[in-house]
Amino acid sequence: MRCAAVAHVAGEGAVGTKARVRRTTAAGESGGSSATAVGRETGEERLRRKPAPGGRKRERAARGGARKSSRSGRRGGNRRDARWSAGWVLAARLLEHLVSGALVVAAILAVLGVAGLDGRPWTLVAALGAATVAAVAFAVAVDRLRLGARPPARAALDALLLAALAGLVAWSPPRRTLARLNEIAAGERATQERVIRHQVWAAYRRMDRASATKLVERGEGYAPVVEEAARAFGVDPELLMGVAATESSFLPRDSADGGHGLFQVTAVPASATARAKQVLGVAALDLADDRHNATVAAATLAEYAGQMKGDLFLTLLAYNIGPANGGLRTIMDQYGARNFAQVQPWLQPLPRDYPVRVLSSALAWRVWRRFHRLPAFEDPEGGRLVQESGIPGLDDDAWRVGERGASGSVRAPDASGTSR
Repeated sequence: MRCAAVAHVAGEGAVGTKARVRRTTAAGESGGSSATAVGRETGEERLRRKPAPGGRKRERAARGGARKSSRSGRRGGNRRDARWSAGWVLAARLLEHLVSGALVVAAILAVLGVAGLDGRPWTLVAALGAATVAAVAFAVAVDRLRLGARPPARAALDALLLAALAGLVAWSPPRRTLARLNEIAAGERATQERVIRHQVWAAYRRMDRASATKLVERGEGYAPVVEEAARAFGVDPELLMGVAATESSFLPRDSADGGHGLFQVTAVPASATARAKQVLGVAALDLADDRHNATVAAATLAEYAGQMKGDLFLTLLAYNIGPANGGLRTIMDQYGARNFAQVQPWLQPLPRDYPVRVLSSALAWRVWRRFHRLPAFEDPEGGRLVQESGIPGLDDDAWRVGERGASGSVRAPDASGTSR
């Protein structure tokens, strides 16, 4: 019975299946094989979606190329930025080195300008060597400071160097230093000294030996106070004796032109008066006192030596002209004169001859102290002794004093030769 039921069910299943097949077949015949069409369309779409042989590789290659192009674009921009940054850094470094180099050159020129006042080549060479070594050491130290400094500190250092350069150029203009070096190269100072030397010998030869002998004999009584004053201010004692001989012939007096005492002192720079009081330890000066008079003269000569940067001829000219209306410094500034020869056209005869008269008197004093007589220059032996004795102020630097800045200038004096 169970077998009959299973067979019945199986029969029904077979009948149902056949019925469904007939319905499907009928539907296909009536609606046109839609299932087959759907299957066919789906296959075509599948075929269209399927890439061509090698297509996937080309697609991946295209995507990779786009990514590489993007990366290369970014890298190119970075490289351009890096080049611009490197260019600015290089320009800044170059500017810094230019400032340092300009400062070094200006410093060397300033040192040479000061050394050139001496007028001797070996002094100039020594100054050049010392300045070069110091300048190189300075440049190396500054460069190390820059490398270890942060940008703000580095900028402050550069600003400080620029300020130092401007101040150095204002204090010692390179153009003036180059002009001075050109004079030295041309031997202008040496030529001046040779000319003055022969003029001093000529003045000695023209002296009346009897009168000159009496003069130096009188001078021996004043030598101690003059030498004391000279030592106090670093002045050559023989040169100071020559000034006294020229001013008063060692006959202290009050003169009609306002001169007083041994050195015929008149107008004196205030700073020289203050220094003389300090050396003497007094509150007021008595120009009738030979010691006071000689001290004031030595202080005044030292003052003008500082103003004239140690130039012997200009110092004596400045001493004779005095401080009125700015003194010799104003004359030189007004007419652009830089040395004794260039200032000659702007002077009257009296101050122009003053240095030669002082130096010839100083020479007579030196010769007298050495030989206790004044040999005749016309005599060959006497001329040799006089020339071999040298000239005070031209043969050594014992009279030179420390350099100080020149005093301010106003209107030029008349250069009429008025004594200080």
